[in-house]
Amino acid sequence: MEKTAAATGCRSGEWTLAEAEVLGRSVLRAPSVHNTQPWRVELVDGAVLLRERTDVALPQHDPLRRDLAMSCGTALANLELAVRVLGRRAEVAVLPDPEQPDLVARVESAEPLPPTDQELQRYGAIMVRRSHRGAFTGLPVSAQQTARVAAAAVTTGVKATRLGAMERLAKLFEHAAHALQHDGAYQRELALWTIRDETAHRHGAGIRFSALPPGELPWAGLVRRATVVPDPVVLRERLEAETLLLFTTADDARIDHIRAGYALERCWLEGVTLGLAGAVLTQPLRVPEVRSALCEDYQLAGFPQALLRLGRTTRVAPSSLRRGVAEVLGPKWRER
Repeated sequence: MEKTAAATGCRSGEWTLAEAEVLGRSVLRAPSVHNTQPWRVELVDGAVLLRERTDVALPQHDPLRRDLAMSCGTALANLELAVRVLGRRAEVAVLPDPEQPDLVARVESAEPLPPTDQELQRYGAIMVRRSHRGAFTGLPVSAQQTARVAAAAVTTGVKATRLGAMERLAKLFEHAAHALQHDGAYQRELALWTIRDETAHRHGAGIRFSALPPGELPWAGLVRRATVVPDPVVLRERLEAETLLLFTTADDARIDHIRAGYALERCWLEGVTLGLAGAVLTQPLRVPEVRSALCEDYQLAGFPQALLRLGRTTRVAPSSLRRGVAEVLGPKWRER
């Protein structure tokens, strides 16, 4: 994925309007915390800059901005694929300039290089990837498919591990759910980012109200006051019917969170190419005691950042709202 910021030197290559559209739409289709889409893209000759938007930060859900950085990591994975399908080499430098803290990554891309078949397949998965917050059909994900999905995290500095021992995980999920249900500030923030008038909102950011059914824990991934929290036995049975990948990093700095998001999106897209549905869970990990207990119970060698649910479904989830391409590309591009 990465190359040091100094290892650049690609020749100049102007971006066309059509190429800009591909880059912008690919980034916009990345998953993000509460669908805030906290990023901007800046196009320069032969390079693409991915910048973080802190004006959409979530101080109650994500006070340390781990999910914000992970969201930018998922966007980086999509951006890299878009550059590659445009027939350019993608040399990625993460956090390349300490003087520009909002600059998440710089992708040097002036040199031509045809994409691989795998890159084309994962790029094709970008537009059909959805967050499936409902129950899966119960048909198992094979060990071979799980291994292929997890292998997509290799070389990213992130480890994707399939979780077992669901009884303890169910208890942790139950504790997290009750803690967040009784957190008034958290619930107010979630309400602000929940779109109730879905007909009037055809584009933008936020979570569809219909995507958060009150009885879907842990499938919904977000806990509202009305969410029905089942007992640990029922939770365990639900979890045992799914495949859960845990993403861990060796350290817990901002760059690790970006890498975790990058690895997660690569794995998710690989799952889509295999016909699998998925959804991300980070909410339980934002309750400090749950995160600590997870490390202890599973004897983790690193820091847990996110969970990816995988399974099969016959239901196509509706697409989340998205901002306009002009918004993500910024005013400088509109002036061209």
